[in-house]
Amino acid sequence: MSTLERNFDMSTSKKPLHIDIPVKLAEVKAAFSIGALMFEGDLPAAIFHIQLIENDIDGWSAKGQVIAVFHTNAGHVTLNDNAYNAERNIATGNPYKGLVADLIKRGVQIELCGATAKMHNWGNADLLPGIKVNTNAIARTTQLVQEGFVKLTE
Repeated sequence: MSTLERNFDMSTSKKPLHIDIPVKLAEVKAAFSIGALMFEGDLPAAIFHIQLIENDIDGWSAKGQVIAVFHTNAGHVTLNDNAYNAERNIATGNPYKGLVADLIKRGVQIELCGATAKMHNWGNADLLPGIKVNTNAIARTTQLVQEGFVKLTE
């Protein structure tokens, strides 16, 4: 587990917690629509939630397909250091690049809304490795829902 990943092991809790509605799925098709960042501590909640479902999929030995579509005010998460610095007017680089790379390594498909990219004048060379660009977030999430994905809005 990376230092930026939450520990989900309930056995580490000092207080007992009874799960009334245990969930175990054989298959997961989840599409995250991420238009703005909210935080769980210092970790973007959307990334925390994607890590959580990926951990569940692994724990259940389930068949899983997770797609995250970044758009609007969250598109900058997909940028490489130089483009991130220019977009955010800073010099620290993209603080999310390691988290994004880890999700991609775990099989999560990370996408950027093409309309968001056009609005900000970002090109493919501005993106982190492995980021895919779709036509636009609305069309893509509609397509995914029609293909049987559950849309989760962050």
